[in-house]
Amino acid sequence: MMRPGLKKILILDTGKEWGGGTNSLLELLRRADRRRYSFTALFYDNYAKGRTSDLKTELKKLDVELLILDRARPGFTAKAAREAVRAFFCLAPGLKKKYLFYLEFKTRIMPDAGRIATVIKDNGFDLLYMNNQPSSNLEGIIAAHSAGVPCLQHARIETALNDIEADAVNRFVSKVICVSAGVRDGLVRSGVAPDKCVVVHNGIDAGLKTQKTAAAVRKELGIPEGRLVIGTVGSLVKRKRIHLLIEAAAALDNVFCIIVGDGPERAALTAMAERIKIKGRVLFTGFSTDAVSYINAMDVFVLPSEKEGFPRVILEAMLMARPVVAFDVAGASEMIDDGVTGRILNDCGAQAIAETVKEITSNNPARIREMGAAGRERVTNEFGIDRYVSGVCAIFDGILAGRAD
Repeated sequence: MMRPGLKKILILDTGKEWGGGTNSLLELLRRADRRRYSFTALFYDNYAKGRTSDLKTELKKLDVELLILDRARPGFTAKAAREAVRAFFCLAPGLKKKYLFYLEFKTRIMPDAGRIATVIKDNGFDLLYMNNQPSSNLEGIIAAHSAGVPCLQHARIETALNDIEADAVNRFVSKVICVSAGVRDGLVRSGVAPDKCVVVHNGIDAGLKTQKTAAAVRKELGIPEGRLVIGTVGSLVKRKRIHLLIEAAAALDNVFCIIVGDGPERAALTAMAERIKIKGRVLFTGFSTDAVSYINAMDVFVLPSEKEGFPRVILEAMLMARPVVAFDVAGASEMIDDGVTGRILNDCGAQAIAETVKEITSNNPARIREMGAAGRERVTNEFGIDRYVSGVCAIFDGILAGRAD
């Protein structure tokens, strides 16, 4: 029997792979007050957590049931229509995008919205909490409106919305939690009303520990003693621009580069490292549930992404007392104090990465330690996990109480 006053929250996530947004969601569920909220998760896939676990297993540890949506599958006619639109409008990208969206809306988004609405109504949920961004969760927005319950969007990456998506947010979404001011500004530029958006930065547990020492990781990877090590953590997808980090490593004599993560770009990146003759210095670890141990083995952490929201890996690197080098993408400048805890790059090339790593590591050997210590202090003081959880839960409470202020 449910406890009186307990609010039932359905979490909708349309993601396909484990990432920082998944970790941040689990941190929230681990700490949210279960005397006040009951959570159920509705995902599109039970995706893997490396080779040792999966989403269902991790949610079960938190006493959260995972439902998998029985999604609409486009038939032959829908697929043929999409190919026809791509061919017909190949020289008019704006029109092609518009018509492809229309087909997606009719053949997938609306049918999926109906299925989600049924889940909401059949289980008596009080709130739909969406864990991606409006373009990925449009079916959820429509479903909540159809089912007559409020919905809350947690936008975790900078994005641009079309007019239909922005209008749906303004009309039907109670609040949009933005993980950074950069994400908020992008939504406002797309037409979302500013008063819909509230910034709640991601947080990290200051007690997070490594499972292996830096020396053990370096030995495991075959890195000789005394060598400078740079690296990154993330899904190996195009927007992460890992190729720039590999090019930067090639421009730095005797520097080793650790790349933690997996994804569709891995084969191409491995071939690239071999082609430019630095394969022995670029070390791919695959996905790891202990990424902080690898970060701790780096001298400088680099995030070469072209698009982010508020990358959790930067928090992890700062917690490990590592200077962070990142391009000026959403969220990065809100975490990194430029010149104090790391560097923000305006030039988006590999050479800028290489020159900045040299600047941090060559002029003053103590600078790595100083920047790292400043980063650890900043993340501990300003980006604690309790602040993140209390910020999100305060928005839950406001919406569930009928307020959207």
